[in-house]
Amino acid sequence: MNKRITFNYTVVLVAFDLLLTPLALYLARLARLWLPFSYRLEPRHVYLHPLLYAMVVVIWGMILPTMSTYNPKRILHPKEQGWSTFLAVSASTLVFAGVLYLSFREVPRLLFAYFYLIDLILLLGLRLLLRLLWGVLSEQEQRVSRVLIVGAGDLGQNIVRQAKEYQWTGLRLEGYVDDDPTKQGRVFEDIPVLGTLQQALTIIRQRDISEVIFALPLRAYEKFARLVFRLQELPVRVRVVPDVFSLAFFQATIEDFHGVPLIGLRDPVIDGFDRVVKRLFDLALSTVLLLILWPFMLLIAALIKLDSPGPALFRQERVGENGRHFTMHKFRTMCVDAEQQLDEIVRETPEGVIFSKRPDDPRVTRLGRFLRRSSLDELPQLLNVIKGEMSLVGPRPELPLLVQHYENWQRQRFAVPPGMTGWWQVSGRSEHTMHLHTEDDLYYIRNYSLLLDLRILWRTIGTVLRHRGAF
Repeated sequence: MNKRITFNYTVVLVAFDLLLTPLALYLARLARLWLPFSYRLEPRHVYLHPLLYAMVVVIWGMILPTMSTYNPKRILHPKEQGWSTFLAVSASTLVFAGVLYLSFREVPRLLFAYFYLIDLILLLGLRLLLRLLWGVLSEQEQRVSRVLIVGAGDLGQNIVRQAKEYQWTGLRLEGYVDDDPTKQGRVFEDIPVLGTLQQALTIIRQRDISEVIFALPLRAYEKFARLVFRLQELPVRVRVVPDVFSLAFFQATIEDFHGVPLIGLRDPVIDGFDRVVKRLFDLALSTVLLLILWPFMLLIAALIKLDSPGPALFRQERVGENGRHFTMHKFRTMCVDAEQQLDEIVRETPEGVIFSKRPDDPRVTRLGRFLRRSSLDELPQLLNVIKGEMSLVGPRPELPLLVQHYENWQRQRFAVPPGMTGWWQVSGRSEHTMHLHTEDDLYYIRNYSLLLDLRILWRTIGTVLRHRGAF
């Protein structure tokens, strides 16, 4: 349903974005000629080579999709759509500025500023206008898609909550049908129960239903099969939400295996193009950082050796993506026998919340305390990033000992690669307990985008400089 509803809208959005951007460049030229905010220029001084118009189409056509501007999750929410468009246009404009510096340096700076503002106004205005037009058009009878939900249980109510996001596209949730006597005549999520499964065909005809979504528990398979066969005589689309989706960590995936649909419950959350972009970004930035910082890292290693006996690097088993174990590298900040004292440090509250770090940890060395406060002890993890065991941004890799105390919902944080920094680090770092930073990790996973990674990396710089929450 997501793809069907958003496909046409996305196509229109992409097409107009690539038409309005060169138009914004042309309007910026006119604005530089006629607006009285600087000295007057002759038209020949504001000439824009045709290649410039092609450049903005290529740059915007590459960067806007890369920064998840057309992600269906963002398209549905006005604030997220506006914010992602603002950031993507800003990033595209910066790239365009770099291209101009290397090629057409004679383009007036005020013209460039006009272009940025006009393009931003046009693209944000386009999204507002399309949303309004789509809502008006959806009111026309031929564009309305009336939906009946079979099953008013938790699964059906969850479908209704998700489907409400699409109502501006012409989706109309008519109601449920359910055989449970206690649900008859009741309202769930503002949608009424219209009758039983036996009455479904009558309800479909009376209300001109165009789509039926089955959200029945596994035990109701017989009822489901009977009704599906009866629906073949009516011109309705039939969709099924398998009850196994409740077992999925995040979004489940469906693929065709020689005609047999396979449902993936633990497939990578970040996959396909997004995963390629994230991996390339990790490789590029971590390689550059290592090339710049290796002399500094050698100095830190030498100081560690002078400060306390033992190796400069500390290797420890951690839990990564999909629960796989790997060896994480850090600069040693504790005494050599710190692992043997771990049981004395780990604490558990009466509510079952685990604490594995404390500001007065007696195992930390003098230099180690500084390295932790400045987060310099994390630098060797760049090797883990290059090896593909970690990412620059993601949930922190956890100790196997602590994972044993996890509740099932907390294991969802292993749905993406672990990171050197993440949402919970920039929101409080070690001041947060394990229970709380798991919720921050889940927020990151549900809202992942390259844009969010860049935002976290930027905030990490400020967090590290303030030494907030690290010990």
